[in-house]
Amino acid sequence: MQAFEATNHFFDQAAKELELTSNVRTLLITPDREVRVEVAIEMDSGKIGNFIGYRVQHDNARGPFKGGLRYHPMVDQDEARSLASLMTWKTALVDLPYGGAKGGVNCDPNKLSKGELERITRKFTEKIHDLIGPQKDIPAPDMGTDAQVMAWIMNEYAKYEGFHPACVTGKPVEFHGSEGREAATGFGVAIVTREVLAKLKSTVAGTTFAIQGYGNVGSHTARRLAAMGAKILSISDAYGAVHNPEGIDIAELDRHMAVSHKIVGFKGGDTTTNEQLLTMPVDVLIPAALGGVFDAERAKAVQARIIVEAANGPIWPEADQIFNERGILVVPDILANAGGVIVSYFEWVQNLQHFRWPLEQIEREEERKLVSAFEDVYKLAQRKSVSLRTAAFMKAIARVGRAHVLGGM
Repeated sequence: MQAFEATNHFFDQAAKELELTSNVRTLLITPDREVRVEVAIEMDSGKIGNFIGYRVQHDNARGPFKGGLRYHPMVDQDEARSLASLMTWKTALVDLPYGGAKGGVNCDPNKLSKGELERITRKFTEKIHDLIGPQKDIPAPDMGTDAQVMAWIMNEYAKYEGFHPACVTGKPVEFHGSEGREAATGFGVAIVTREVLAKLKSTVAGTTFAIQGYGNVGSHTARRLAAMGAKILSISDAYGAVHNPEGIDIAELDRHMAVSHKIVGFKGGDTTTNEQLLTMPVDVLIPAALGGVFDAERAKAVQARIIVEAANGPIWPEADQIFNERGILVVPDILANAGGVIVSYFEWVQNLQHFRWPLEQIEREEERKLVSAFEDVYKLAQRKSVSLRTAAFMKAIARVGRAHVLGGM
């Protein structure tokens, strides 16, 4: 099953509950525009590097397209379609005036110099600058990209369209970015985790966790949960994993990562593997790495009682069905990791106002939006006797569908 097909499977489950007609279903799942461009640059070696860039704009019934840019060898058209669709539902679920988009460049940033990354970014921006902008499509960081990449995009965009800092979000704070944006997704994952535990008459303090992925999202999630008293038993990155039955000291792990840039070699726990981490006997499992992690076989081996999707699309439909049958509560990605796009929205608003908000206001407003969205989803799931994922898609689809009706065909 391809990624876009998996996303549409979850859409269909909600569409059946909403009794959508087939033509409305087709309208809502079909991307508005798909762009594929060649990104050719001169490499440091003097050779020509040929890369392929993508941008899929899914739906803008509720506002400008919004979504991240990935630099990763797995980037392709199908993945971009899937993630653009998820962004449509995510922004609608947390009631932001956006539609969904996604894209990136098929490359391995770990094998490229900073100069090569900058040239790729500027060339890609040159190819799509007429399709993006503050009122059209606002990119943001994603896997393999960061605030520096967003700064290059803003600078390159200005050559064609003039000074418009709201053309992209996730920029460095000192270059028209927002306080709290870098940590926003992880902060949001921690908030949603706190809320779901509260519904189960529990707290973060003393609850055991395993976190797959220690990039931007996983690391900020771990820090926030640790500050709340969580007992994080296992953490992994692309190179390996570590396990400590007494709980990992996150501050010590961060000091280790600052030097080695990988979890391997950390002395604060025993070496383990990503595969073992996913089936650890913990209360909460947080996949915060790539999509497509859980298939049917792996789903049967999971021992956690709650899964919080910090990554986009980590669970295939057949695995999701097994989790539902086993009574494992899954908090879907379009809710759990929506904190990033919420603060991207705040950054966009600040740029349009040419005014900066304090961090306290940003975190307060992010928390308010996430708690409100979670309550809506949880109540709908209880009332309709459906999973949190289906309830989340139902809320989002209803809002997007209503926007199409109100706007007219």
